[in-house]
Amino acid sequence: MRSATVMFAVALSAITLASGVKAAPPPLPEEPIPSEASLPADYPQGWALIQDFNFNSLVDGRTVVVDTGNPAQPLKGIIRTAQFGNTLFAPAKHEIYTAETFFSRLTQGERTDAITIWDTATLKSKGEIVLPGGKRQQSVTYAGTFQFTNGQKWVLISNFTPAQSVTVVDLDGRKVLGEIDLPGCAHIYPTGDRGFTTLCADGSLTSIQLDDKGAVASSKTVANVQDIDKQPLFGDAAWIGKTAWFVSYHGQLQGIDMAGAVARPLAAKLSVGTAEGGAPEWRPSGWQVIAADAKGLLYVLMSPAGKEGSHKDGGTEVWVIDPATGKRTQRIALSGGATSIAITREAAPRLIAMRLDGPIDIFDAATGKPVHSLGTTIAFNPTVAIPVP
Repeated sequence: MRSATVMFAVALSAITLASGVKAAPPPLPEEPIPSEASLPADYPQGWALIQDFNFNSLVDGRTVVVDTGNPAQPLKGIIRTAQFGNTLFAPAKHEIYTAETFFSRLTQGERTDAITIWDTATLKSKGEIVLPGGKRQQSVTYAGTFQFTNGQKWVLISNFTPAQSVTVVDLDGRKVLGEIDLPGCAHIYPTGDRGFTTLCADGSLTSIQLDDKGAVASSKTVANVQDIDKQPLFGDAAWIGKTAWFVSYHGQLQGIDMAGAVARPLAAKLSVGTAEGGAPEWRPSGWQVIAADAKGLLYVLMSPAGKEGSHKDGGTEVWVIDPATGKRTQRIALSGGATSIAITREAAPRLIAMRLDGPIDIFDAATGKPVHSLGTTIAFNPTVAIPVP
């Protein structure tokens, strides 16, 4: 029986060779396991960290490192951020920080809030700082809930229980310094040498400076910064130097100088302008709705279907405004719309346009022309991009 099988195999091989069918190629060599690669410790300015709020999983939030100039292989690495995570990037330290919340049984059980420290080259964890109280604000990613202060030596984290407060953490010492109550105020914007500003529900802002132990050294409230009923501001800010620029739901631009101990709203109130073709009208709309480039131009994501409640829908154009002159310099039509935008810090900057359903498109920020698409395989639900400075 064995000899008959061998004879059949030999005959089959002969028929295969006679018919001209090529034999199967030899198997690929075995790869060593584990197989590891490293990124450059200093990322190029064409790269960005993109926060991916993965709605497809209850626990799998992540941050992806992306080369916006490489459509063939844009994904450079992935960092786990748990669900509702936040990300900060400290290139001088070659570190990435994520604020995260875990449960002992994935979606239930004992809760642990922590800051994880990641190495930029290996994307491996270098340690963590556990946060007390189980109160870190869990919301879809906002840049204003996790921010540096004190020359990136400290970090500030928003809490919500629903009482609002900020936890001060010493990154260099790897320890929690304290907690500051913020009744009726939200979001964090670095202010002065060692402080922050927060926007409050009555339209005011409050600036807080900290002492060398992380406690409140001074606090000052500035009234009537925004009209909550008629011109509410998006919480997202675009930074030009030490000035944070905000845009309202109706297209008013408000600059706030954060250089000193107390934030100083700029007197001139600019506008993104108007245009024909809005049904009913053009308004800012999206998640990361405003961005700035290294030359000091502002980019605002706009929707032609602006109405009450449309402020998170996303937009089909990006309008470019020069705050020095108050004039709109360009309108960029997006290929498939976007919910978030960012601008790389290169000499020839790129506009990153992201949709919550995954696609990430790249445009030439100077000309507004499409450059390429990074497709839908990088992120499931990209929300916030952090361009490499």
